[in-house]
Amino acid sequence: MQAAQPTMLEMFMPFIIVFGIMYFLMIRPQGKRQKLQDQFLKNLKRGDQVLTSSGILATVDGLTEQFVILEISEGVKVRMLKKQVAGPASAATQDVKKG
Repeated sequence: MQAAQPTMLEMFMPFIIVFGIMYFLMIRPQGKRQKLQDQFLKNLKRGDQVLTSSGILATVDGLTEQFVILEISEGVKVRMLKKQVAGPASAATQDVKKG
């Protein structure tokens, strides 16, 4: 007597389950974070306190489509890609800058 061969659906079911888990635990949250980051960069304006991806706390001094001019210290300004702005500076990091 021969054992029954699994159907195509039964063979691919573990892969489908793993993909579903990966989607809900990794892919979907990353998409949400990217939407929030894009919205933050779109609403960025002069005077906002920001933190760059390299860890620099700065104030937005000017904006273009691709670049942002940041004032790191009084009279010290740098121009960097807008995408390098990680997010707003939180209240805790603002206290460190003042101190």
